[in-house]
Amino acid sequence: MSHTFLMVKPDGVARGLTGEVISRVERKGYSISRLKKMTISDELAREHYGEHVDKPFFGELVSFITSGPVVAMVVEGEDVVSTIRRMVGVTDPKEAAPGTIRGDYAVEIGSNIVHASDSDESAAREIKLFFR
Repeated sequence: MSHTFLMVKPDGVARGLTGEVISRVERKGYSISRLKKMTISDELAREHYGEHVDKPFFGELVSFITSGPVVAMVVEGEDVVSTIRRMVGVTDPKEAAPGTIRGDYAVEIGSNIVHASDSDESAAREIKLFFR
């Protein structure tokens, strides 16, 4: 059994897509062991997106993720990191396959509905950040 971090971003929460995201995760057969709705602080956002600090879009990432409430969750199951990533779809919604969360609901790369950990190491780090 492994764990991953999944977050419905401010645009997904504002559009009422939290239930759809949770439903897809549960219909796949995974369990959500922790869940909370929160507004991310500037400090937490900067820590979460720390690997992008030197990139030109870093400020936009921080501004967007702190712009409204998010729903953070820990998802459990077999091969959960890679499977959730496939369910979420690629970062750019224009390239995301139909049937993925981003392919079905996201319109632009800057507000793409969800964040999902990309590795077991990232999942552990992100879970620790959001569920201290």
